[in-house]
Amino acid sequence: MTTVMCPSCESDVELTAAPRQNEIIECADCRSELEVLSVDPVLLALAPEAEEDWGE
Repeated sequence: MTTVMCPSCESDVELTAAPRQNEIIECADCRSELEVLSVDPVLLALAPEAEEDWGE
């Protein structure tokens, strides 16, 4: 099990499985969606919001 800090609320996020790069996980405390930027070392960032492309 790996524990990393949530970039939003700074609480510990426990990863029970090996994370994959670009995977989206959720912080159990603040419910923020987090993106795995790196797996060695594990680095999380707030996931980008989905944007509408308006058919472009």
